[in-house]
Amino acid sequence: MRSLYTLAITALLSVFSLSAQKPIQVFDDSLQIGNSVIPSISVTIPEVDYEKALKTWIRDLQSGTKSKVMTENKQMTIFGAKIKELNPNPINVYSKLENYEGELLLTAAFEIKKDLYIAKSSGEAEYVKAQNYLKTFSKNLYVDLAKSQADAEEKKLKDLQRELSSLENEKTRLQRSIETNNTTIAQEKENIVVQNNELTIVNAELDQNNSELASMEAGTAQKEKMNLIKELEKRKKKALSSIESSENKISKATAEIEKATNEIPRNEKMQEKVREQIQEQEAVYQKFADKLKTIRSY
Repeated sequence: MRSLYTLAITALLSVFSLSAQKPIQVFDDSLQIGNSVIPSISVTIPEVDYEKALKTWIRDLQSGTKSKVMTENKQMTIFGAKIKELNPNPINVYSKLENYEGELLLTAAFEIKKDLYIAKSSGEAEYVKAQNYLKTFSKNLYVDLAKSQADAEEKKLKDLQRELSSLENEKTRLQRSIETNNTTIAQEKENIVVQNNELTIVNAELDQNNSELASMEAGTAQKEKMNLIKELEKRKKKALSSIESSENKISKATAEIEKATNEIPRNEKMQEKVREQIQEQEAVYQKFADKLKTIRSY
């Protein structure tokens, strides 16, 4: 069984192979139209999706003209295409787009006059323009692809950075929770001391007043004593209730401290893991960013 390390390295190498840019090659070629073989120029289009390249090529050929691209046996023909980069006048373009593994090949023949095609023999200036036109077409598609790849990797990186920020904020929240609950415990313990002192005083006064009440005769003084005892009972009940409330708050705060204390190590492990992922993703993103930069320099 392959180790996790081996699998991780394999996956990383796979990503890096995707991030490695490929050259765009332009070269002389020929195109068979019916029984005729005409001079043409071919350009490689690395990595780009066939349907996207085809749609873009047809769109460019039809731009600025009412003429439409006709396709037969995967060969495309358009009469009266307006390609100002090549010629101020409408020209005919014969082309085909082939799909090879990981690379497309666009072959195009430009007919500037009847049976006169752009080639080295027709004039160096027009020939160079045609080469540059096809190379630019390929480059633009390749740049779009590389940019989408770089953007996707940058998004992954930002998602990881947001995840780390969220974990850091969560750790801060847990630490503040511990501090707040410790303060609550201290305050409630202080309140229990105060209320116990109150109970000591009230109980002593109750004992004394109950003793005095037992020897009193019915009358106004007895009623006043009974009212006083009633008020003392209320104070006692209030103190007991306050103590119970403080004990409940202490119990709740203690549980929250324990929970937060247990969660912090887990949070720190997750932060460490995400930081490692960020470091790896930064390397991946940089590869794709470098790829985009290199392709733009073609």
